[in-house]
Amino acid sequence: MTRQLPKRKISTHNKFLMIADAVIINIIYFAMVFFHWNFVMDRFTFSRLALRVPFIIVYYLLFYYLFKIYRTAWKYAGLYEVLSFAAATVLGTSAVWITDYIGMKICRLSDSPVLYFNVLPLSVYLDSTLIMMFVSLLIRLSYRSMFVFKNEQNRRNHVSKLKQILIIGAGEAGTGLLRDFQKNSYKFGNPAAIVDDDVSKIGLAINGTPIVGTCDDIEEVCRKYSIDEIIFCIPSIEDERRKEILDYAIKTGLSVKIAPDISSLEHSDFSYKEMRNVDILDLLSRPEIKLDPDVCKYVTNQTVLVTGGGGSIGSELCRQIARYNPERIVIFDIYENNAYALKNSLDLKYFGNPKIEIRIGSVREYERLKEVFEEFHPSSVFHAAAHKHVPLMEDSPYEAIKNNILGTYNTALCANEFGVDNFVLLSTDKAVNPTNVMGATKRCCELIIQHFSKISTHTKFAAVRFGNVLGSNGSVIPLFKEQLQKGGPLTVTHPDITRYFMTIPEAAQLVVQAGGIAKGGEIFVLDMGEPVKIVTLAERLIRLSGFEPYVDIDIQFTGLRPGEKLYEELILPSEKDGMHKTDNHKIFITSPTEFDDDLLIEHINSIPDMDPSQSRQFLKDLVPNFKG
Repeated sequence: MTRQLPKRKISTHNKFLMIADAVIINIIYFAMVFFHWNFVMDRFTFSRLALRVPFIIVYYLLFYYLFKIYRTAWKYAGLYEVLSFAAATVLGTSAVWITDYIGMKICRLSDSPVLYFNVLPLSVYLDSTLIMMFVSLLIRLSYRSMFVFKNEQNRRNHVSKLKQILIIGAGEAGTGLLRDFQKNSYKFGNPAAIVDDDVSKIGLAINGTPIVGTCDDIEEVCRKYSIDEIIFCIPSIEDERRKEILDYAIKTGLSVKIAPDISSLEHSDFSYKEMRNVDILDLLSRPEIKLDPDVCKYVTNQTVLVTGGGGSIGSELCRQIARYNPERIVIFDIYENNAYALKNSLDLKYFGNPKIEIRIGSVREYERLKEVFEEFHPSSVFHAAAHKHVPLMEDSPYEAIKNNILGTYNTALCANEFGVDNFVLLSTDKAVNPTNVMGATKRCCELIIQHFSKISTHTKFAAVRFGNVLGSNGSVIPLFKEQLQKGGPLTVTHPDITRYFMTIPEAAQLVVQAGGIAKGGEIFVLDMGEPVKIVTLAERLIRLSGFEPYVDIDIQFTGLRPGEKLYEELILPSEKDGMHKTDNHKIFITSPTEFDDDLLIEHINSIPDMDPSQSRQFLKDLVPNFKG
């Protein structure tokens, strides 16, 4: 049974205001008319004026109702509510004037003076409007003032018992949060102080909360005001400064919260309940990517196939593609649970448009892939299916070869046979001068894409190379969080090991954009920003959890794993000379390198029958700079 929503009722307080408005309107209207006639009025004129009272009341109350004046919680009222009341009053007066004018014309035409007299001067209507607004708003705002005064008294009486909160940012977002504290009678805590980088604001106060310093003073302010919690509320700020401020906050060891979706925050009124804890992604992510919608229109009204579509990166690719209104997204994956969950979430968000299809199978099996291509005839293919865990592939190199190399070849072969327009391979920085099996297989995948680009007459084949994706399966962050939950220690292979990082949405968006600018044969390299030390990641994550690194939670160095490099690279030395930018400043194109196509195809054809013990030699034959 569907639960019926309760009917909205006008509160007792607003019923009182409705009666008060009716009385005030008529008193002021009569007063203005009397004043116009110098307080002299005969009985006949008075009776005609009295007969018009119902019209006047109806007009004003009707507009007040339409503008929801009687459903406003005036103790929380702000500028919007005041402007709404003013607009309703002006429209009510305009309706009275129009009625007076039409009535005067009718009476003159019919020669009947029963109900109407001449239209009064505009000054009478204007003065009555201004006085009505002043008196009625005075009543309403006095109620709000009493509420604010009561809240402030309650705040002062109980301030020592409340959680003391520091707000970072004295702009619209910070002010909106302060209003939310006030609306909720400070039950969430006491905003004790504000810091802001605008030094001209220091010494001022917002809703009684003083602005006491800049963001560089966070630690000192926290000590002086005995702060228990910090809330970051600066929607527009340069990325480097944002991370710097958050680092200051985290070093205090206090709980740090942040406004949701702060990079795209468009409103200033939000609830304290919407605040979320600062995550490691907030300290690493770069400014939001601005995609060119026209470049991504190649998927609009088309069928798009995503292999490995149920994985962490593949699923985000599906979400990004869905934004551009494809007709259908086909998720091809060997693991059904993730694919099923993704379909449900996309159907719930887009109501079946685009249509989400799931087909279970492995990219190792050419015949199964062929069945899927025959069924859907996709116009674009994003090949995300791969074995990606470096240590696991060191122990099972033949499985990596079958899944990554043969799987890529099978998928590319089907794309070429069925006339797909765009084929995008997801590659990795580990393919550059590879020291592990996974990286070497991915370099072979890049060569496969360049091979098919040479022989294809229709399909545009391209690869996108990027580094570690935060939060993806196999990422170091989930491992660190699991170790934290067990009380540590956090394990890092080497104190100097660094990696390039990007968030899953950032990587997926750039992959979709790269597919739109591909002409065929390119290896796109994504701008990964500055590399980050893994030990720095671990230290930040420990502080985010409210602990001190090496004191509360230890970090242990376990030594480099087989195939692991201290530093990753994004381009080969031979690719540097021809590397150039695209229109998107975060996407670069490398210069293709020469390789033996016949040797590549010969080795791929030998995969089903090869001796697994020859796997590393197989990779060295195809990737001479493989150091595994």
